[in-house]
Order: sequence, then C-alpha cells, then structure tokens
Amino acid sequence: MSATHAALTELLPLAGDTFDKNKVTPGVLGFIVFAALALAVWGLMKSMSRHMGRVDFKEAPEAGAAPASAPAADRAP
Repeated sequence: MSATHAALTELLPLAGDTFDKNKVTPGVLGFIVFAALALAVWGLMKSMSRHMGRVDFKEAPEAGAAPASAPAADRAP
C-alpha cells in the first residue's frame, strides 16, 4: 500500500465529517472569482464589439458576373 493511498483512506472519511454538506457556500473568494470572470467577459465583449465595428468588408464580385456599375446597354446580348 502506497503512502498516498493510505493517506486517502485515512483522511477522506475525516473530511466528510467536518462540515455539513447543506451549509457549504462558495464564500467571499467564490464571489471575487465570479466577479473577476464577469468583468473579464464584459471587457472582451466590449473589445470585440469595437473591433467588429472597424471591419470594412466588401464582398468580391463573382468571376462570371459583370460589374455592377456598368449600364445594361453596354453589355453584349
């Protein structure tokens, strides 16, 4: 039997008896982590929105299509 296996079999039952599973809460640290993640997501969404606003996308015309600015009379029948 290894030392880690022995420690797990001895300490896990003790850890189960030390707290009430119905009263366990994340606490202040959990709130701080959640708030930091929420702020990070908000910042990333704001940055993405700003970068997407700067995108100037113009679709290239198809290879067989005539230019859109040419009048219909100039096209060959």
